[in-house]
Amino acid sequence: MTRSTAELIADRKRLLGPNVSTFYQEPLHIVRGEGVWLWDADGRRYLDCYNNVATVGHCNPRVVQAIHDQASTLNTHTRYLHDGILDYAEALTATVDDGLDTVLLTCTGSEANDVALRMAEAVTGKRGIIATDATYHGNTALVSQLSRSNEPKVGFGLEQFFRFVEAPDSYRNPDPDGTAFAAALTKHIAAHEAAGIGFAALVVCPYFLNEGFPQHADGWLRPAAEVVRKAGGFLICDEVQSGFGRTGTHLWAHQKMGVTPDVMTLGKPMGNGHPVGGLVTSAETMRTFRDGYRYFNTFGGNPVSCAAAHAVLHEIHDRDLVENARIVGAHARKRLEDLAMRHACIGDVRGAGLIFGAEMVVDRDTKEPASAFTERVVNAMRDRGFILSKLGRHKNTLKIRPPLVFSIENADSLIDTLDDVLREVPQP
Repeated sequence: MTRSTAELIADRKRLLGPNVSTFYQEPLHIVRGEGVWLWDADGRRYLDCYNNVATVGHCNPRVVQAIHDQASTLNTHTRYLHDGILDYAEALTATVDDGLDTVLLTCTGSEANDVALRMAEAVTGKRGIIATDATYHGNTALVSQLSRSNEPKVGFGLEQFFRFVEAPDSYRNPDPDGTAFAAALTKHIAAHEAAGIGFAALVVCPYFLNEGFPQHADGWLRPAAEVVRKAGGFLICDEVQSGFGRTGTHLWAHQKMGVTPDVMTLGKPMGNGHPVGGLVTSAETMRTFRDGYRYFNTFGGNPVSCAAAHAVLHEIHDRDLVENARIVGAHARKRLEDLAMRHACIGDVRGAGLIFGAEMVVDRDTKEPASAFTERVVNAMRDRGFILSKLGRHKNTLKIRPPLVFSIENADSLIDTLDDVLREVPQP
């Protein structure tokens, strides 16, 4: 059955319910992908400057072949023995510090973060969790309480266990060495303790992507990590968006930020679109968690998922995609900085590797966010065949987060078109 766009939207509402979100004022009907490209139902091609899910490129041949070969042989759960989960766990733990040596696989990053919070409770005996006030970490009943960027209207009475530290903002409120963030964190830890809840964990994306990826020096998270450890809590680094070489300097953003987490959680890009999530932690933490919870996930760690995830790691390594992210990202940021010289609506340019963008403002002196203007820019870019988004507390920072196979030619095409759009879209 072939539906028109209007029919698709109507049938989505009828069959899936209201408030099922779509991108753009005119939603896209995507039917095919390859590398950095997507095609809609009319055959129009779009440059994907947004999706970290297909982190090594849409329909990557190596990943597709790995899925095909394993699905053609066997797919079952981990209560039967299979080599795939062990081979992948060995490859994954080889990329992180020695203390992170044990793996638990799930289907999504939400599940991984949910388990990480339970690990923190199991080890510390406490339940107080701290996150930033402009973030997103998933959608389970427990984890959704962390997500101020998509705050739930209803819940299960869990609010007492969560406190929120102000998200860092290198543009409006610089904190060059991370000490102000650490000091604010200290106050929230004390409040948890005073309430009798106790402090269990700080959960952060180590590059603060949803918060607008503020520009921080390498090692910026060390003061916060020291505060967490001194208080006896866990540091949980959510690498769903920031990991797998995204920053162009390290495979994992926590390495760039100078810390070793107690738990590293993973999701979306792990299987290049195949549903895979998981976490890496220490053997001691895993043992305590397993003693306290009889956890089992039917699909987590299945042979097909492990084959897809292992192929992603091979692609990143064999094609040197971390270095590609560094080179292309540096070029793109330089082009954006040049653009800022011509367009006063660009208040700030920042990023690392293949996460980069520009914060749009009404006035550079007041730094007033140009949120509505940014929305118009994103839609205008979509109309010209470029897929990107916006994020940050004010939803006024362009979020450019393409697959790791993005090229300098792709970046030039993006920036050239953005230059045209900024001239044509009405200014705030």
